[in-house]
Amino acid sequence: MLFATDQTFDLYTPEALRNPHPILAQMRKDAPVYKLARKEMNHFPWLLTRYDDCINLTKDERFTKSYLRRPSSVPVNPNDMQRQAAATINRHMLTVDPPDHTRLRSLVHKAFTPRMMRELGGRIQEIADNLIDNMQGKAQIDLMADFTIPLPITVIAEMLGIPASDQAKFREWTQVIVVEGSRGAAGERAGVAALEFIMYFHQLFEERRANPREDLISGLLQVEEAGDKLSSEEMISMVFLLLVAGHETTVNLLANGTLDLLTHPDQLQKLRDNPALIDSAVEEILRFNGPLGSTTMRWALEDVKIRGQVIPAGDMVLASLLGADRDPDVFENPDVFDITRDPNPHIAFGNGIHYCLGAPLARIEGTIAFSTILKRLPNLSLAVQPEELVWNESILLHSMKALPVNI
Repeated sequence: MLFATDQTFDLYTPEALRNPHPILAQMRKDAPVYKLARKEMNHFPWLLTRYDDCINLTKDERFTKSYLRRPSSVPVNPNDMQRQAAATINRHMLTVDPPDHTRLRSLVHKAFTPRMMRELGGRIQEIADNLIDNMQGKAQIDLMADFTIPLPITVIAEMLGIPASDQAKFREWTQVIVVEGSRGAAGERAGVAALEFIMYFHQLFEERRANPREDLISGLLQVEEAGDKLSSEEMISMVFLLLVAGHETTVNLLANGTLDLLTHPDQLQKLRDNPALIDSAVEEILRFNGPLGSTTMRWALEDVKIRGQVIPAGDMVLASLLGADRDPDVFENPDVFDITRDPNPHIAFGNGIHYCLGAPLARIEGTIAFSTILKRLPNLSLAVQPEELVWNESILLHSMKALPVNI
């Protein structure tokens, strides 16, 4: 089958950032393997938008997750401190292949099992209730600033053992590094944020080595798995990944999901009438407007042909999670928001060995957060029109800057 490759698809306009689905639908139909005209990490990436192609990419050994393994890789200048810092925090489970990936994941996966997350449920509920208690007496709030950001940040910070007074710092660092770091113009700012991040956690690690606590950082510093431990570089990068996986996806899940429920009042009422649908509703929220726009980067180790299009060796490839999760070949009526959808084989958290480590945590936080919002904010409504909301300029994260609501 031949596809029209001379069409131009711009996913970075304000309208496309707010609602990328019409463009992604056209790409799935006419150009399912499409090279974007805008750089990510100083490369022009190919974007896959069909479900099967996205699934296959996560299993295809002709692609690597390691930036250093890609053809024509150039080592980072050891005198460039900012680029060295960025490279350090990005050498984690999402950017390495087996056997490194297998070793790193084995050292932390026990802390993020569904059973461990369920045991956190009581504390997550307490945090959610406290945040809503703080809203009392207000007529209008920014739900992101007052709820969807502080809830997951507090949870992951407590798990790791980061002081509450420092939580705002790492939110700013991760936002700059993740949202802005992929754009060339923001490279210097992202490098500075990475340096600050590394210096902060080196100091915290020293404190935990001297005085271990019952937290994840202390555990990682002491962990032994078949005689293995994390190097200093791996430790920094692991904590960075856990912070991002542990809160960024959930921030967007809660904000996007609240918006979807408020803009689909029939589904909101269905959930109010039958709270037992909460698990199914969370899965549909993940599919319909998931927290991630695409997977993280992969690079072709050799020339690879997908649907007749050759992706040259060394080129970057992304799988569009938003595009895959509305593929009509997999989902019936994909553009319909249906909290009773079954089956719902979405890939909002990725697929394969790099499936999101924070998925169990995001799911339990979503279940508790939405249930609490429905129960304690019965008059919740949007304070602006949906088209007035401003979305972040990223195809990796599908996220708003703010969500003004009436309570």
